[in-house]
Amino acid sequence: MNIGNDVHKFWRYLSVAATVAILLGAGVFVFESLPPHTIVMATGAEGGANYELGIRYREILARAGVELQLQPTTGSLENLRRLRDSKSGVSVGFTQGGTTTKEESPELESLGTIFYEPLWLFRRAEIGEGAQGLRGRRLSIGPEGSGGRALALQIISRTKLDSIIGELSGFAPQVAAEKLIAGEIDAAFIVTGWESPVIQSLLNAKGIEAESYLHADALIAIYPFLHKLVLPAGVVDLSTDRPPADVVLLAPKASLAVRADLHSALQYLLLDAAVQIHSQPGIFQKAGQFPAAESIDLPLSGEAHRFYKSGQPFLQGYLPFWIATLVEKTLVVRIPLTALLYPAFKLLPQMYDWTMQLRIRRLYDEIRSIESDMEAQGPQFDANALNAKLDQIDQRANHLQLPTVYASNLYTLRSHIDLVRTRLAKIAM
Repeated sequence: MNIGNDVHKFWRYLSVAATVAILLGAGVFVFESLPPHTIVMATGAEGGANYELGIRYREILARAGVELQLQPTTGSLENLRRLRDSKSGVSVGFTQGGTTTKEESPELESLGTIFYEPLWLFRRAEIGEGAQGLRGRRLSIGPEGSGGRALALQIISRTKLDSIIGELSGFAPQVAAEKLIAGEIDAAFIVTGWESPVIQSLLNAKGIEAESYLHADALIAIYPFLHKLVLPAGVVDLSTDRPPADVVLLAPKASLAVRADLHSALQYLLLDAAVQIHSQPGIFQKAGQFPAAESIDLPLSGEAHRFYKSGQPFLQGYLPFWIATLVEKTLVVRIPLTALLYPAFKLLPQMYDWTMQLRIRRLYDEIRSIESDMEAQGPQFDANALNAKLDQIDQRANHLQLPTVYASNLYTLRSHIDLVRTRLAKIAM
């Protein structure tokens, strides 16, 4: 039985087994850390502007192999509730500026602002302009759970309109527009974008006018999350000069909010989609103005900071999303893994060599013990007993099987045994 070769094989197999175990563990870690294939977005009312934007996000993410499921809601406040609820499954949603704080939503982060959400006040032309025109009138302020309703109530309270309005209702934007055109209500606060079909229908409807905020600057000073926008006279229809005068609007900015635990690769994918969707010029924005690295209610995520500073990760610009993500994760694991394995592989041969040398060294120690006995006992030493010990050592050396690389060490050992035996014979004569 070749014990040396067996030991050599043992160390080789141990090295291979350790390597395989580490690589398998690293592989499991890489695959388990890949982003999910499905995420859920809270949007707004189905058919509304934000829901339509959600559809565009869904189309872009689908091209990268990620399914974006849309959840219709009543608006920004419901979006926030679902985002804060870890059991809802919602991980991304549109939020309106001024609706939350970092303290209220510590589990949420922002990917930046993405567009203006004007607060429109439409009224029937016959009721007259200004606050007095709303005295005793029927006014819709949006459904429960919508950011528009919360903002409208703030404006109404600050301007004391609540003391003169006749009736408040909470219709969704589409329903409010239909009732306003039909004369079933007299005015409506609506928060949505210029491109919304609801806004376009009201701007073109006969007998309906967009109200201008007379104290816009004062309201912006009171509510810093608001911005002043101007709808130019004639922008809807130059031939009929509609609207007949500039309309001053108040507008919070919408943010793309995510749960802080959303996978970083998906955050980059959403940010890239935001650039494709929101960077175009519009009636109230310049080209490239959105998305913007602004944290109005929620702090920017680390991925958003890096995206606005350096763009998307290098590999995602050249490889398909899932391949780029896999390579990035592999590199993240490989660097520390290499740092861990290199000293281990360097140490294994040293340990193996130490083990082989130890087997020879033990026999050397026994030979030195015999030499010590010879010196200690002087002429009276028992030559037969010492020779018997040398014979045992010699026999063990003959059966000591080592890899070929250690043959010279074994030869030197046996030569040493012969030298001690010769010395014994001379002294015994």
